[in-house]
Amino acid sequence: METQIIELEKKYWQAMENHDYETVKKLTLFPCMIAGKTGLQSVDESMFKKMFESVDSGKIKVLNISDVEEKLITENTTIIGYVIELEMADDKENSPMKCVCTSTWIKKNNNWVCALHTETELSKQ
Repeated sequence: METQIIELEKKYWQAMENHDYETVKKLTLFPCMIAGKTGLQSVDESMFKKMFESVDSGKIKVLNISDVEEKLITENTTIIGYVIELEMADDKENSPMKCVCTSTWIKKNNNWVCALHTETELSKQ
């Protein structure tokens, strides 16, 4: 199970990198919840698409995913947490940033979809 969910997370991030909305949409349960440095939002599909399109293509580059932990809650619900290292194309310092991410995945119609995603940027040490 863990391998399957982390592979879905990687597929999601690869789609973000490639600006592939259709893949991201297929992996998301709408309305989804997103929590990060701008707060908490419940996002429907049309709002999600606007948010997705507001990010320029090629802006995000995933450098590494590590420290993966997953817990199966029920046969249809799992949570995952990991550290991700990202490079942002518009970062003037061009230094990678690290975030800790968590996601809740739900199995719906025999497919896993993400219902909740959180990102917290780790402080630079």
